[in-house]
Order: sequence, then structure tokens, then C-alpha cells
Amino acid sequence: MTPPHLPGQVAIPALPEQPRVPPTASALPAFNGAPEADLRGRLLDCLHSPRWTERVAAHRPYPDLDSLLAAADEAAYDLTPAELSLALAAETLPALPPDTYEAAYTALDAARAAYEARFGHAFVISLAAIRPNERLDHVLTAIRSRLANDPEEERAVAAEELRGLARERLRRLLGGPDRATCPTSFT
Repeated sequence: MTPPHLPGQVAIPALPEQPRVPPTASALPAFNGAPEADLRGRLLDCLHSPRWTERVAAHRPYPDLDSLLAAADEAAYDLTPAELSLALAAETLPALPPDTYEAAYTALDAARAAYEARFGHAFVISLAAIRPNERLDHVLTAIRSRLANDPEEERAVAAEELRGLARERLRRLLGGPDRATCPTSFT
């Protein structure tokens, strides 16, 4: 039986469990030299904020990955509430593994609906450090825990999670651990 599709937006990046590896040596020069329009499209996939994308692209060339990630963090800290809302609205739920129980879909959908009703935006969480078989439980626990936050506090938590997601996506973009499944990789 195929589980039902979950409506709504919950960002649970589907990252395979792999050891951390540095980006390839040629990835950063390719990033630095990429045509502006091409780069902007790829950066929007990392964090859906036109101003963030423009700021990250405008500060090229980056001497190393740490400099790029620091610039991305700084640009993300400056998002206005409207820009943060736009970025949150672009986050979606990737497919859960095919062997996921229907009850898990129901629990996740209920938790997501409660979260969105309380805070008015999508639930986001970076799962890069969580083993794939523990992600669903981690997400459900996090949603339930974060439901206790006041709206202002939760907006700050969501912004921090978006920064983490953007960092992971930038690493993949530069050929990091998930480059095989990242269609926008520079390698």
C-alpha cells in the first residue's frame, strides 16, 4: 500500500548517511566563476531568498569554503521578516522512505498541521547529523517540542534551521557528501 502524500510544507532533507568530505578542489573556482544567472538559480535552491542569493553571489570570489559559508550565514542573519517568510514558504517535504508506515504519515501530518496553525509558517529542521533511520522520530520530537515555543522564539529557531539547511545545501552544491543526489553540483 502506498502511503498518502503529505500536504503542507515540512523541510526534512533526505540526505544519505555518509562521512563528511571536503568539497572537491575544482568546485570553489567553478562556483566563483559561474555565470551570474546560473549561480543565482543554484543559490535559490539553497535558500529561497533573492536578496540572500544576490549577496552571496555578489561577494565572489571566495578564497575557501569557510569564507563562503560565513558570507552565507551573514546574509541569512539579515533576512527581513518578509524574506524569512518567503524562504520558509519554499521549503517542502521530500518523500519519506517507501517502507514508512502509514501511521507515521498520519503522525507527521498532524504534527505539521498543529505547527503551521500555531506559527503560520512551515516547519524546518536540519537533519544532516541525524541517521536516516532516526529522522522521522527526530522530526516528530522536534515539532512537538517546538510547539511549546512562543511565536517570536520559534521564528528565531526556524531562521537558524534555515541557515543550517543553506549551509548543507551549499556544501552539496560544491561537491560535498551528497553531490550524487544534488543536481546543481558544480563538480
